[in-house]
Amino acid sequence: MTGDTVEAVSCTQLAYAFGETRAVDGLDLSVREGEVFGLLGPNGAGKTTAIRCITTLLPVPSGMVRVFGHDTARDRMAVRRLLGYVPQQLSADSGLTGRENVALFARVFDVARRERAARVAQALAAVGLTDAADRLAGTYSGGMVRRLELAQALVSAPRLLILDEPTIGLDPIARTGVWEHINAVRAATGMTVLVTTHYMDEADQYCDRVALMARGRIHSLGTPAELRQGLGERRRAAGTGATDTLPTLEDVFRDVAGSGLDDQSGDFRDVRSTRRTAKRVG
Repeated sequence: MTGDTVEAVSCTQLAYAFGETRAVDGLDLSVREGEVFGLLGPNGAGKTTAIRCITTLLPVPSGMVRVFGHDTARDRMAVRRLLGYVPQQLSADSGLTGRENVALFARVFDVARRERAARVAQALAAVGLTDAADRLAGTYSGGMVRRLELAQALVSAPRLLILDEPTIGLDPIARTGVWEHINAVRAATGMTVLVTTHYMDEADQYCDRVALMARGRIHSLGTPAELRQGLGERRRAAGTGATDTLPTLEDVFRDVAGSGLDDQSGDFRDVRSTRRTAKRVG
């Protein structure tokens, strides 16, 4: 931190284990207020576990996590009031209309009764769903469902929006649409965004900074351009790879993950859940 600036997220030596498996292993992470920060890594790297600790869905057994200065272990309710969260698993109820889904989240997040209708309408308008607001969510396309979930997360006017694989299973046009709405809300509110994604083109285009995570720790951190340039310099110094071609962020991802992709020790339930979500929005 510098001056009076408060970090949106600060993790210090965060550790979390499932039995003998250390999903997060001494994670140090800092997300600046107002930025779009990408947390990248292969399945089993510990990204979702870290996200669940930040959102207070999991306790913090070791280390410390702060959200805008609030300790997630001691100030859980204060932290939750600052958050909007779109998980990997679909959270919209197909038997409710779009408006009813968002109104439900407004009640869950304790939006004042007198403000609810206006806030619900604003959230739906922010993601381009005003015209479809009174249709059942079960009639929505995959891209519309993800935008509806984004509206659910935005209805409480969060300072920090956390997105766990928000565009998984969507076609390129729908993916672009989701990101256009995220960026529009961010530009209007100054909201901080923390996102996990396996789409390296999204991270390269939309993230101010990215962290590459493997085996529960951060292994590379910087702007996408810095990480690409750094890999290019290492390749030139080692005399490997094309010297006239700048590496892509996907190359950086492979370099960090290395040959250890096959032995990542992630929770297979998370992998299955991700696949189910992709099928449902496809």
